[in-house]
Amino acid sequence: MLLERETELARVDDALRAAAEGRSSLILLTGPLGSGRSALLRHLPTLVAGQDVRTLRANAAPMEQDFAFGVVRQLVDSLPAGAPRDVRERRPRESDDSRLMFTEDDPAVILRGTGSLPAEAGENTRLLILVDDLQSADVASLRWLAYLVKRLHGLRVVLVCTLRDGDHRARHPLVREVADASHQVLRPGPLSLAATRAMIGEQCGEPGDEEYARACHEASGGNPLFLMSHLLAMRTGGFAPVAAHAERARSLRPPELRERLASSLRAQPAPVRDLAAAIAAFGDHGDSALVARLAGLDETGFSSALRVLREMGLLDAAREPRFTHRVIGDAVESSMTAAELKHARDTAADLLYRAGRPAEQVADHLMRVTTADHPWSVTVLRSAADAALGRGAPDTATRYLRRALLGNHEQDGTRARLLIHLATAERGFDPGACERHISQAIPLLATVGERATATLRIPPALLGRASPVAVDVLRRTAAELADLPRLVGPVGETALRIEARLRHLDHEDPEELLSAVERLRGLGAEPALDSAGERELVAVLLCAGTLTGGLPAVEAAATANRILDREPGTSVRVHTVLPLVMVTLFAAESLTGLNSWLLSQQRTGRRDVTGADEVLLLGERALVLVAQGRQTQAREYVERAMARSDGDWREVTVLVLAAVALELRDPALSERILSRARGLGSAGLALTATLRVLQASVDEQTGRPDRALESLLACGRQLEASGWRSSALFPWRPLAISLHHRLGDPGAALRLAEEEHTWAAAWGAPVGLGRALRLQGWLLGAKGVGLLREAADVLSGSAHQLELARTLVLLGRRLGTGAEATAALREAGALAAACGAPWLVERAEHGLGTPPPPSNAALTPSERRVIALAGRGLTNQEIAHELGVSARAVEKHLTNSYRKLGVSGRHELARAFPA
Repeated sequence: MLLERETELARVDDALRAAAEGRSSLILLTGPLGSGRSALLRHLPTLVAGQDVRTLRANAAPMEQDFAFGVVRQLVDSLPAGAPRDVRERRPRESDDSRLMFTEDDPAVILRGTGSLPAEAGENTRLLILVDDLQSADVASLRWLAYLVKRLHGLRVVLVCTLRDGDHRARHPLVREVADASHQVLRPGPLSLAATRAMIGEQCGEPGDEEYARACHEASGGNPLFLMSHLLAMRTGGFAPVAAHAERARSLRPPELRERLASSLRAQPAPVRDLAAAIAAFGDHGDSALVARLAGLDETGFSSALRVLREMGLLDAAREPRFTHRVIGDAVESSMTAAELKHARDTAADLLYRAGRPAEQVADHLMRVTTADHPWSVTVLRSAADAALGRGAPDTATRYLRRALLGNHEQDGTRARLLIHLATAERGFDPGACERHISQAIPLLATVGERATATLRIPPALLGRASPVAVDVLRRTAAELADLPRLVGPVGETALRIEARLRHLDHEDPEELLSAVERLRGLGAEPALDSAGERELVAVLLCAGTLTGGLPAVEAAATANRILDREPGTSVRVHTVLPLVMVTLFAAESLTGLNSWLLSQQRTGRRDVTGADEVLLLGERALVLVAQGRQTQAREYVERAMARSDGDWREVTVLVLAAVALELRDPALSERILSRARGLGSAGLALTATLRVLQASVDEQTGRPDRALESLLACGRQLEASGWRSSALFPWRPLAISLHHRLGDPGAALRLAEEEHTWAAAWGAPVGLGRALRLQGWLLGAKGVGLLREAADVLSGSAHQLELARTLVLLGRRLGTGAEATAALREAGALAAACGAPWLVERAEHGLGTPPPPSNAALTPSERRVIALAGRGLTNQEIAHELGVSARAVEKHLTNSYRKLGVSGRHELARAFPA
C-alpha cells in the first residue's frame, strides 16, 4: 500500500514521457532508513504496465559487494522479464548473449562490452532501469553506472536509483559521481496522520480509534518502516486499534525494528557508533559537550558523526542530541558488549555528577549499572530519594534507596540511617517492608533515643490490628525507655509518642480502654497540647473515651478541636496516631472544624501524598458530607475513591467508606465495598464490625431480614465484650431495632431502643440522641408523638439536615392534621429537597395531601428501561446484554432508580414501579 507518494510518481511519469522524445534522465530517490524509498521504487513498474516500456531492475546488497558486476548482472538477467512479449519472442537469446560478456577476465573488456546494453535493449522502446540501494552496489557496477550516466544523451532511458541518507558508503567517489549526475532528487516525506489512519485500516482490517491513530503517528513520526513495525507488533500481540491500547502503541519498542536499526548502525564507522552509544548512555540528560566527551570525539569528529546520525533520521530536531524513538537506544545498546554498556552508563553518571546535575538525573544512571564504586554514589542516591519524596514519588525514592543499600556493606549507623530512610519512603504504600527495615535498623543504632525515634517511623494501624513485627518493636522500645532514669527533652517527647502507640495497640481490650480514659482525666480539664507527643497521646486517649462512651461528646469535641487548632492541614502527619482525633469529632458530630481541616489538606495538595492517602482523604470528605445529610455530594467522593486501584485501599479506608455506605443505604455500593474489603486479609474489630453491619444492611434491603438480625446481634455482643458501646461509630442497634419490629417482636425492639437512648443521652451528640428518640417514638405509635417532638427539637441544632427531615416527616404524619403537622411536613420537604432526597420529599408531600407524582416521573429514559427489565426478573448481566451496555452501567441506573423511587432494592420495585 503506497500512500502520499503522488508527487514522486508524477515526476517519474513525466520523465518517462520525456524519454519517449529522446530525453533520458537520472532520478535519485533519497531519504533516511525506513522512509519508503524501496517501496516507491518497487511501485514504479506499475506506471508503465501495458506500455511500450522495458523495465530492468537490480537490488544492491552489502553482502554482495565483493561480487564484481553483481548489479549489472541482475540488470542483464532481467532483460527477458522486462521486455514486452513480442520482443521476447523476437530476441529469445538476448540475455544469454549478454551473460557471455561476464566470462571475460578483464573488467575493462566487460565494461566496454556491456556499455552498449542500454542502447541495444532500448533500441525500439523506452527503458526504465531501477537500482535499489545504490550505496551498496559493488565497485564494478558503480563504475558501469557512472559510465552509463555520462552517455544518456540520445537514449530513451529513465534511470531511477535509491540512495540511503547517512550510509557511510554513500560517500564513495563513484556513488557521488552517479548521484551528482542526477537530473532530479526526490525525497519522500513522512506520512501524515490521515495516511497513518489508512495504514491502520489496511493492516488491522478495521478503522482505528482516533486516539490510537494519533499514538501510532506520534510514535513513528510518519516514518513508514517505524509505523509498519508498530502495527505488526501490536497486531501480533493481539491488540486491537482502540483508544485503550493507544498508550501501549506509543511506548512500544518493536524488536524487529530494533534489529533492523542495529544492523544499520553496525555498518557505520567507529566515531558514529561511539556517538550513538554516548547518546544512548545519557538518554534525555546529556548535552552536546558531555556526549562528545563520553564518545571521545573532538569538535570536528563530533560534528561529523552528529551529521551522519541526523542524515540517518535517528535524531530529532532538538538542540541537544536526542533519538527520535527509544527503540533506537535499544538498538545501540544491543550492539554493545556488557562491559562496554556498563562503562558507558557508569561514565555518563560520573560526568553528570561532576557537571553538577540534579541528583535524580545522576541517580537514574546509577540505577542502570549493576555496581557503582563511586565514593559519592550513596550520597547522591539519598539526595535523589529526598527529591522524589518531595514531588510525591515514594516508589521511585524506594528504588534509589534500595540501590544505595547495595553499595553499603558495613553493619553500622550509616546503614541504619539508610534503612530508616528507606522505611520512611515505603510506609505510605508498603507498610510491611517499612516494618522489616525498621526492625533491621534498630540493632545498628547506638542510643535508646535513636531507637525510639526510628520505631515511630512505623505507621500505626489506626483502629486496626498491628502486625507482630510492629508490636514486638514497639514493646521492646517502650521497655528500654522505661529503664531510663529520667524522660525529659526530646527523649521525653518521644516517650509520649511511644505511650500513645502502646495504648492504641490495646484498643480492643476493655480494661486498657478504661485505663486510657482514667489517664485522660488525670491530665485535667484542658490537657497540655503544646508538643506533638502531647497531642498524639491525647488523640489516642480521646479515641478510647469515644469507643467506650466514657466521655461526654461536648467535652471530647472541645479537646479534639483544640488538637486540630494546633495541627493545620498542611502538616497532616498521616503516619501517626493523630488522625484518630477525626474519629472523636465524627462521633461527637463536631464537623465544622473537621471539615475545614480536610478542605485545607485538599487545597494544599501535599506532594508527598500517596495514592492510599488520597483515597482516605476522599473517604473522609464523604464521611463529613454524609454526616451533614448531603448525600449527593458524599456519593461523588465515594465514587472517586472507588475508581482507584485496590493497591491504594487500606483497612482504615474501607472502614471510612463502609461507614458512608451505611448512611447512603445503597445496596449496590455496599456490595462493591464489601467485595473490595475481602482482599484485605485479617482485620481488626473496627473493620470487622463495620463490615458486618454493612452486610446486614444489604441483607435487610435484599429480603433477608432474619439473617441480617442474627448477624447484628452477634456483632453487638462482640462489641460489648471489647467495651465498645458507641452507636455513632457502629450503628448496629438502630438497624436491629427496625428488624425486630419488622419480624414481629416489638418488645425486643423497644428494649433495644431504650438501650440506644441510654447510650445516646450519656454521649449527648444531637444526631445520635435525636435518632434514638425518633426510633422510640416510632415504636410507641400515637404515644410517641412527644418523643418525636423532642427528637425534632434536638436535631434542629445539628448539621444532619436529612435526619431532621426524616423525623419531621414521621412527626407530621403521626399528627395527621393541623397546623403543626403541616408545618412539620413542609419543613421536612424543603430539607429533603436540599439534601437531594426526592423519595423523602414525596413522603412529605403525600402527608400534606399533595397527589404524589407518578413513581417513574423522576426517572430518565435509560433508568425506565433498566427498571422495566429488572421488573421482569432479568439479572444485571442479562439487562446489560439486552441494552448493549456494561453491567456497571446497569448497576448505576438501578442504584439511581432505587434512590429516586425510595425503595431499598429489587424486591420493592413491583410496588414502586408497577409494570
